[in-house]
Amino acid sequence: MLSKIPIKEDLSTMSKEQVNSEILRAAIIAELDAVNLYEQLAAMTPDKNIKKILLDVAKEEKTHVGEFQALLLNRDKEQVEELKAGKEEVKEETGEE
Repeated sequence: MLSKIPIKEDLSTMSKEQVNSEILRAAIIAELDAVNLYEQLAAMTPDKNIKKILLDVAKEEKTHVGEFQALLLNRDKEQVEELKAGKEEVKEETGEE
């Protein structure tokens, strides 16, 4: 689990735009980490109410991922293009969209 921002570069050498992209990527990582944690905990508990709340919170975290990703895609056009390329590769390899 994350307890420290996973940015290895010296932020002082980056542009403000690059720093903001790194911040958004770290936020996405944190949210995905939370989704994984809550879903794993939900799978472990026999208590249906705890399970229900954990899965509900995990779903909210997925919304947060979408919010941060939307911001990132507005700022990083290379990321937009690479996501498109990745989608095309999946379609070519699997036929899935």
